Amino acid sequence: MCGFAGFLGETTHPGGKERLLNGMAEAIAHRGPDGRGTFTADGVGLAHVRLSIVGLSDGRQPMSNCTGDIAIAFNGEIFNYVELRDELVAKGHRFHTQTDTEVLLQLYESIGEQCLQHLNGDFAFAIWDGRRRRLLLARDRMGVRPLFYTRSGDTLYFASEIKALLEVPGVEAELDPFALDQIFTMWAPIAPRTTFKGILELEPGHVLMAQGGQVTDRAYWTMQFPDARDIDPGRIADRQEELQALLTDSVRLRMRADVPVGAYLSGGLDSSLITALAAPMAPSGLNTFSVTFDSTEHDESSFQRLVAESLNTHHRSVRCAGSEIASWFPDVVHHAERPVLRTAPAPLYRLSGLVRDEGMKVVLTGEGADEVFAGYDIFREARVRRFCGRQPHSRIRPHLFRKLYPYLPGLKQQSPQYLAAYFGAGTDRPDDLLFSHRPRFRSTTAAKIFYSDEFKATLGSYDAAEDLTSRLPRDFGRWHPLHQAQFLEARFLLPGYILSSQGDRMAMAHGVEGRFPFLDHRVVEFAGRLSPEAKLKGLEEKHILRCVAKGLVPDTVIHRPKQPYRAPDSSSFVDGQAQAYVGECLSEQAIAGTGLFNPRAVSRLHDKSRSRPLTGFRDNAAFVGILSTQLWHRQYVQNNRHGVASARVAAPVAG
Repeated sequence: MCGFAGFLGETTHPGGKERLLNGMAEAIAHRGPDGRGTFTADGVGLAHVRLSIVGLSDGRQPMSNCTGDIAIAFNGEIFNYVELRDELVAKGHRFHTQTDTEVLLQLYESIGEQCLQHLNGDFAFAIWDGRRRRLLLARDRMGVRPLFYTRSGDTLYFASEIKALLEVPGVEAELDPFALDQIFTMWAPIAPRTTFKGILELEPGHVLMAQGGQVTDRAYWTMQFPDARDIDPGRIADRQEELQALLTDSVRLRMRADVPVGAYLSGGLDSSLITALAAPMAPSGLNTFSVTFDSTEHDESSFQRLVAESLNTHHRSVRCAGSEIASWFPDVVHHAERPVLRTAPAPLYRLSGLVRDEGMKVVLTGEGADEVFAGYDIFREARVRRFCGRQPHSRIRPHLFRKLYPYLPGLKQQSPQYLAAYFGAGTDRPDDLLFSHRPRFRSTTAAKIFYSDEFKATLGSYDAAEDLTSRLPRDFGRWHPLHQAQFLEARFLLPGYILSSQGDRMAMAHGVEGRFPFLDHRVVEFAGRLSPEAKLKGLEEKHILRCVAKGLVPDTVIHRPKQPYRAPDSSSFVDGQAQAYVGECLSEQAIAGTGLFNPRAVSRLHDKSRSRPLTGFRDNAAFVGILSTQLWHRQYVQNNRHGVASARVAAPVAG
């Protein structure tokens, strides 16, 4: 796990190539505290910062082949590198290190870009092929590791984080208004767009090649589902056995490291199952780590202790008070490099700090199971909405919505008419490609009432949901509705928010690597072939996963109601030292300065949050979203080291 940056073309940096590369590397030094290196050739440069996990003594990067005409800068892990190395040795290859980096380098040298089809891993890398005068950038299938790029003049620049690109003369921090609107619709920008105008994100499962002045970007893998009429129901017992074998092997591969591997333990089914599979593979016992809260609404510590005790792990936790969440929040925004609508990344930022304080660098997590095996409430909600829509005047069917959210007691007090109207039962068209996500989009979009008139004029008639629809696969409409909903979560929210703002960025802020057994592409492809009922049986989410967990995880955890990971939002900013920066960011003068939000409306929201807790999703999302946007603007636009201090938004760009 590391970070890298580089360029292809001529650079105008006054200090030359090495100074530019060192500056880019310094901007992402937190990703690789264990080493640093650079590579330069005619018209190309690579910089690398290293977090040593595999090949501790011989993994220096950038790494070149024996003839020096192919070089690689690599971030992440190739988990099946041992098997790939054996295959290459059998073909006559000789290795000089024990690293997965050299395996990847020699695999590319042997078969070119087809090497991507053989990799099981979480990765982003840049390969300079001097023989072909070609640069290749690639990102893993599910988007675990980040990779960004931009052009300045005729030169292509790329890096693991945008901070490094802002070190390049001529690359300025400027807001992309449409990306911000996407965040206030679906929680994250739609890649390749980023919050920074002109800076792009390489999409998950994509490879970019730059050669002879031409840049091409194509998908080498995408998440697939069968046509609805071609689904094979299969026998759940047979599929269960196959899934357990796949997950066990996925965990086995991700336990490979020359340093100890721990695990995050939330107390839910997913992380508990991963912990149960990993514990027997840890010779000295498995170290587990958890977040706990003062708020009983968010705290899951009793389940965490239950699992840790039943599996005999070495368990540690960090307790998060609201005032602490507020104190960490500016750092969270700085590392996320984008506004966020929830405070949930902040406790994970602190959790990775605990892992690092304990002398560890690698943790397994249960992320991805909800997307791959249909665990989110949004999947059950869509099923109930379709069920109610078939009898729109029923007064009985809407009562089912109360069963979906036991952790929201206020919902149980609402009338059937309110529930039906709130969830759009009977009003959303069942053939709408975004049917499953319309309620979420409506709830999030409601926060846009705080937009300024100027920002609304900048957006014009732009519709983020329509933009999303235009990017769906050609055969999307032939998939089962559950598979459509899964794709929307796994292809957009997962890499755009869960794996980035809550995942890679919060972990790497402290030099910690997260590994995701549920996102092994073999597991993802297996789940894609399962029938919908194997995943969502009636209203029981992750049915097949619960079957696998029997005998491995305590029954109490297997059968507990779904409780999504959340943290206190606006209530975190009411007391304590955070009031100083919150007051500055949300002052009418500061809000007017960015031109993004209505100063008086934001002032009323801020006053409301101080007088009583904000209870609705709209107000909480608006408060956190506006605050994080103001922080982002202050950190990146107003304080941009190249002198861009414009307080206005960028001009409109093509949607």
